[in-house]
Amino acid sequence: MESTKIVIAYFIYLPIVIGLTIFVSKKLFESGKSFMVEIFRGQENIAIATNKLFEVGFYLVNIGWALVIMKIAYFGYTEEVSSQRVIEILSRKIGGFSIYLGVMLLLNLFLFLRGRKVARQKQLNQQVNMQQQPNFGYQK
Repeated sequence: MESTKIVIAYFIYLPIVIGLTIFVSKKLFESGKSFMVEIFRGQENIAIATNKLFEVGFYLVNIGWALVIMKIAYFGYTEEVSSQRVIEILSRKIGGFSIYLGVMLLLNLFLFLRGRKVARQKQLNQQVNMQQQPNFGYQK
């Protein structure tokens, strides 16, 4: 593939994958705030700070992965090819990244749900323990 077409492909690829990452991250972590508040038992400052750190990590991992897989030569096309072939390569790369991003979204959602379940179980255990404590004849 001639270098001009490769450069053009990169200029198309990068904004799309970065835009997708930002879009998914914003939606995920806007919704994730309520999970984090529940996980941290209403301590909103800690929940929001932790959510922001997860968001930064999400950006780093996903944009980093997009850069790692950016190289077009991975598909084995080194000779000059048509513009149609460039579009096909880009659609395959962007489609693959979209699937990867969807998996990351589901993984994060699973982690949010798992964290909420653990927090609810701890709260339930505390309530049960408080009810089971003997009062030794003292009345409240």
